[in-house]
Amino acid sequence: MMGYVYLALAIVCEVIGTTALQVSDGFTRIGPSLLVVAGYGLAFFLFALVLRTIPMGVAYAIWAGLGIVLIGLVGVVVYKQSLDLPALLGMGLIVAGVAVINLFSKTVAH
Repeated sequence: MMGYVYLALAIVCEVIGTTALQVSDGFTRIGPSLLVVAGYGLAFFLFALVLRTIPMGVAYAIWAGLGIVLIGLVGVVVYKQSLDLPALLGMGLIVAGVAVINLFSKTVAH
């Protein structure tokens, strides 16, 4: 169970790092730039802990899929960016893929 807790925290840290990357202005603003480095650094540290208990392919699929969806939501809410129907459908398929992996794959430790 701790593997999934670490995975959730890794995803949140990656989303924070990516969100800060948007405002770092090409790493010219020190505060957001430090947040990018800290966010990604902590995300990869936590992901390394995840790999102790969750197979790499499954863990990375969950991380990538949920990260994409969360960053899409951050773009809409924080940066007032819009998502068109194909983007929303694609993100829905990503969520469906993550659900299929977690519900039906025998490689996921439940």
